[in-house]
Amino acid sequence: MGPNRHDLLTIGQLAERSGLATSALRYYEKLGLIHAERTAGGQRRYPRATLRRVAFVRAAQRVGLSLEEARTALDRLPEDRAPSATDWSGVARSWQTRIDQQIAELERLKAKLTGCIGCGCLSISRCALYNAGDRAGAAGPGARYLLTRDPGGGGPEPRPADA
Repeated sequence: MGPNRHDLLTIGQLAERSGLATSALRYYEKLGLIHAERTAGGQRRYPRATLRRVAFVRAAQRVGLSLEEARTALDRLPEDRAPSATDWSGVARSWQTRIDQQIAELERLKAKLTGCIGCGCLSISRCALYNAGDRAGAAGPGARYLLTRDPGGGGPEPRPADA
């Protein structure tokens, strides 16, 4: 037996309660993050538990997860009730490695920024963060990173004349 009509929210009510635009909710539905029932007239009606799912997606985004990662996690949680401690524990464990990787990346960035702010160079040609060892200067004058095939690889590499 499904929820009665008083337990269902219109898309406008869900938008107001969740703080998201109706277009975002439609997109979430398209991605399979949330699910709506349809009235005889084709209007969307969402179970109240959808508010929890939307909050979950927003929390996932805040910790840097993609919508696909959020959907994968939601697939492991019940749609019709609040997750139990066991339900949530499994999801939390799956996020731990991802969050640890993000923390390590941010720590590396923080260390580089501290060094950059400390030197005060504010120079694209000498910046150890953006242009380590002035690799761009060795490739010639001009906007080398805009004129390269693979700026993330071994450094600036000029395009051939026939490219």
